[in-house]
Amino acid sequence: MAQPILMPKLGQTVEESTIVRWHKKEGDKIAKGDIIFEIETDKAVLECESFVEGTLLKIVVPEGQPVPVQSTVGFVGEPGEKAPEVEAPKPVPAPKADIPAPLAATQTPAGALSQTPATPQAAAAMGVPPVGGPSAPPAGMTSQIPAPPGKLKISPRARALVKKKVIAASKITGTGPGGRIVEKDVIVYLESQGYDNIRITPAAKNLAAQEDIDILTLSSTGDSNRVSVADVKRAIAEKPEPMNKMRRIIGERLTYSFSSIPHIFVTVSVDMTDLFEYRAELKKKGLPYTVTDFIMKAVTMSLIEYPMFNSNTDGVNVSWNSRVNLGLAVSLEKGLVVPVISQAEDLSLAELHDTAADLAAKAREGKLPPDDMQGGSFTISNMGMLKVENFTAIINPGESAILAVCSTVPTPVVKDNKVVIRSIMKMTASADHRIHDGSSAAVFVNSIKDKLEDMELWKSLI
Repeated sequence: MAQPILMPKLGQTVEESTIVRWHKKEGDKIAKGDIIFEIETDKAVLECESFVEGTLLKIVVPEGQPVPVQSTVGFVGEPGEKAPEVEAPKPVPAPKADIPAPLAATQTPAGALSQTPATPQAAAAMGVPPVGGPSAPPAGMTSQIPAPPGKLKISPRARALVKKKVIAASKITGTGPGGRIVEKDVIVYLESQGYDNIRITPAAKNLAAQEDIDILTLSSTGDSNRVSVADVKRAIAEKPEPMNKMRRIIGERLTYSFSSIPHIFVTVSVDMTDLFEYRAELKKKGLPYTVTDFIMKAVTMSLIEYPMFNSNTDGVNVSWNSRVNLGLAVSLEKGLVVPVISQAEDLSLAELHDTAADLAAKAREGKLPPDDMQGGSFTISNMGMLKVENFTAIINPGESAILAVCSTVPTPVVKDNKVVIRSIMKMTASADHRIHDGSSAAVFVNSIKDKLEDMELWKSLI
């Protein structure tokens, strides 16, 4: 009997996912444990294994289509068996950023605002009468209202001329019924743009046609004043590409965070010279601790000491986390993820090292479950390996602070009334000014600094 393949729910907050790649095609044999497909959530790309064996009878959901979790995406059964007829899940519409209306307006690209409100409610909010269907023009007059975005109306003759001339029809104002673009509109537009003065090589024109490049937007960069293939290739390289899902989600969340949370930044310089020497001694003994390990432990101890930095607020109430769920930012090719080390206060330095290494490896391999990226109470963003002298980080929504860690740089400093070269690392705490003041942020980040510079502390912990 054919068995349905369901879109898995990988995480408590994951409501929809997208199959980015099917590893099997219809008719392929499947064994238990085989990777059937890869899915993309708003956090990561993950491989999904089969829990049954048989033949892939039917693919219901194609690649690239977001669908709700627990939707049927395919069927497995016996060879030759007929798969049940099911309606394909409806694609999930692109989510709107959960941000205040004024913020949404400021994030709209120039020129992207529609001239017509999308809904009657939106029209009312903008003080514009709601638009129903297109009204008929008075007798003897021709409508010159442009067609609504996404509903370009164009006659067959006009479409053929647009294609022949390799231009964009969307820039042409239609004068036909209901704003339809007719052939004479195209001719008038070409004349107004000086189309006949354009000099372009046949090869460049053919390439522009293949890649949907409007040749009216091209300019010559050569000595001949003719648009060449190189000019078209440059335009192709500059064509806008949609952001991947992870990048969009990062942008939405951090835009909301930075716009709704009043950030305050406090920076300190940490002398890492002694810790580096001690770490070198440990490596000789086969204990490969990283700088990040010591920072995680110092941060965890400071959060226990100053619990207000392990809390968050909605602007009215403050919620304190009794556990330190430590987020560690990990950079990936497609964006940034933040694995969470749960109950970090219960882990030794060695356990922190092992847990962080395991989570980071899973993140880079695309095998990090969404649940391992939930529930963080404080985040560390370490760019020390990237030769960065200073930066500030944006607080993750749901937290009240984040620590930005920079590279360690040999720096001349005054020590014991002498100028010496020491290994200095800057750290900047970004804190929610609604519940933290500059003084409390300074005390907190200096607590982390003091611990990192205290060799007796580390010797007692190892």
